[in-house]
Amino acid sequence: MADLFDNPMGLMGFEFVEFSSPIPGQLEPLFEKMGFTLVAKHRSKNVLLYRQGHINFIVNNEPKSYAGYFAAEHGPSASGMAFRVKDAHKAYYRALELGAQPIDIPTGPMELRLPAIKGIGGAPLYLIDRYEDGKSIYDIDFEFIEGVDRHPVGHGLKIVDHLTHNVYRGRMNYWGAFYEKLFNFREIRYFDIKGEYTGLTSKAMTAPDGMIRIPLNEESSKGTGQIEEFLMQFNGEGIQHIALLTDDLYDTIDKLALAGIPLMTAPNSAYYEMLSERLPGHGERVSEMQTRGILLDGTTEGGKPRLLLQIFSQTLLGPVFFEFIQRKGDDGFGEGNFKALFESMERDQIRRGVIETTAA
Repeated sequence: MADLFDNPMGLMGFEFVEFSSPIPGQLEPLFEKMGFTLVAKHRSKNVLLYRQGHINFIVNNEPKSYAGYFAAEHGPSASGMAFRVKDAHKAYYRALELGAQPIDIPTGPMELRLPAIKGIGGAPLYLIDRYEDGKSIYDIDFEFIEGVDRHPVGHGLKIVDHLTHNVYRGRMNYWGAFYEKLFNFREIRYFDIKGEYTGLTSKAMTAPDGMIRIPLNEESSKGTGQIEEFLMQFNGEGIQHIALLTDDLYDTIDKLALAGIPLMTAPNSAYYEMLSERLPGHGERVSEMQTRGILLDGTTEGGKPRLLLQIFSQTLLGPVFFEFIQRKGDDGFGEGNFKALFESMERDQIRRGVIETTAA
């Protein structure tokens, strides 16, 4: 994809997401159910590479590592992420000149030193320029498992489409400025969603390459809403969910459900009955969407549908969850569904007693 605007860091999409957990062996079965395959193991550390399509999930089980300490504080989580760049050395020192805080990740002999800066919640944000097959960081630091496809199809998930940050009230502008200053991100969407008792604001940021998208979410109410609950459970700011892209969401969801991945329940029938009013001539199979709980957003203006299909998992790693999406010409985040989703989650909080609906 061509650069949307000036790309001083040479960004080219997400390279990997790193995960860690204080509970040994918790992550591997989950990722296997999600269609990922263990394709390589680190040469000297207890670190694993799981892949599906062009998605790289790093499972870091190394004790006394930065990821291990992160998991001890936050629980099972995305403990780091990496941006792909044209020149890691150049990008790293530019980030430091602009005020980024360096993170020193210890390495063993004959290992690459991956440049990293302090990102959301203190998690490392790595800058990676070795990604070509045969020359990648994985070819150097890992040993691929013989006979295993290096880019397994799995359930049809292709790339990381976006991931969200939940931040403390008043911090959304700080993190927006962080990505603007260091990477020249731009705000492409702004949402202000109000439920009956709580609300949130969201600033959706995108990188110059158009491939790295990070919505920032902040509680807008004074009560304990969804963002506040995440921050308390997670013990700080962090990655709330990771969205993974597929070319056939119907098929992907069938495979995820068969594998036992718990998905959010479908909205009531009125949601699907109103789709023809909200998106006339959308052309999707409504009964099949409703059976699976798939949500639909976009526009059909001018007789040319530009659609986004999406569905969310239930929380799978503490308060962290995943989103599965298919884009048919729509480049948004499902904002037409936000209100319905928000109110559904708010009702769940009321049911669990997190939100008090009557005055004391």
